[in-house]
Amino acid sequence: MELSLPLNYAGDPRAACDQVAALESAGLDAVWVAEAYGFDSPTLMGYLAARTERMKIGAAILNVYSRTPALIAQTGAGLDAVSGGRALLGLGASGPQVVEGWHGKPYDKPLGRTRETVELCRRIWRREVIDHHGITDMPLPKEKGGKLGKPLKILTRPVRDAIPLYVASLGPANVRMTAEIADGWLPTLYIPEKARQVWGTALAEGAAKRDPELGPLQTVAGGLLAIGDDAAAVRDMARPQIALYVGGMGARGKNFYNDLAVAYGYEKEAATIQDLYLSGRKREAEAAVPDEFCELMTLCGPEGYVRDRIEAFREAGVTMLNVTPVGPEPARLISTVKNWLQGA
Repeated sequence: MELSLPLNYAGDPRAACDQVAALESAGLDAVWVAEAYGFDSPTLMGYLAARTERMKIGAAILNVYSRTPALIAQTGAGLDAVSGGRALLGLGASGPQVVEGWHGKPYDKPLGRTRETVELCRRIWRREVIDHHGITDMPLPKEKGGKLGKPLKILTRPVRDAIPLYVASLGPANVRMTAEIADGWLPTLYIPEKARQVWGTALAEGAAKRDPELGPLQTVAGGLLAIGDDAAAVRDMARPQIALYVGGMGARGKNFYNDLAVAYGYEKEAATIQDLYLSGRKREAEAAVPDEFCELMTLCGPEGYVRDRIEAFREAGVTMLNVTPVGPEPARLISTVKNWLQGA
């Protein structure tokens, strides 16, 4: 099992990147850079490539609406080039509020767009001449306004012709597709003890159609990390994130994370959290998050307890433990967990 963390750039992104770079020597294997509607992730990933030597650098995620498949492929190839072959490319549909509200694009055909982007990225990195007509037309045909376009292949030669592609997915159809075509999976609000009941069937159905050459599906999941006799109190720090996602990431009936909480068995609580959050009562929404939810999606407690949590994630199929260390000594926490993972 590898060890990674999500980049926190709510403040100064350069300082956040520098802090992550300092954790490379402590054993960190990878960093994942979000985008949403804040700073773009490729700029930060390029900075991280220059500040690091060994760790993998992943996008989590680039949405498949605001960039064309060709540009996503170029971004992956560019990051792989400047990092010396350390790129991980996370893709996803994001959500309608961001896609329509921020990017001004209709939120249509999310699965089809993701599948097409994965296919085109792989073809582009193999330096195929692209003549493709689906959701995206390459080149643009005359009947759609094209005049001078012709089939092209990527001008430069990628460092790797198969950069790992990870897909962020939650719903059954999307997870099924992920297990079929992606190198890796980026679930959110992941509870290892409940993962099989929610996604087991979809993962199995997708795996049955999977090309053996892709190898086993890699899974990235984890949560807050704190080790110590009083570390259990850190679990409460997960409440704002859970409340934001379950309560505020989408409108009523169009919130994938709320649907996930219901699938986990928190149907009543999910409705309460959403009602409170959407009415502006965010603190009350956070308080309504079940204690069990906070505990099971984090790794906070005494040493023996945290080691047990790591095993729960491993047994659920997680291949890269994605943690957010909490406390004044993040390097010590990363080093400790890395040593556990190496000794397992």
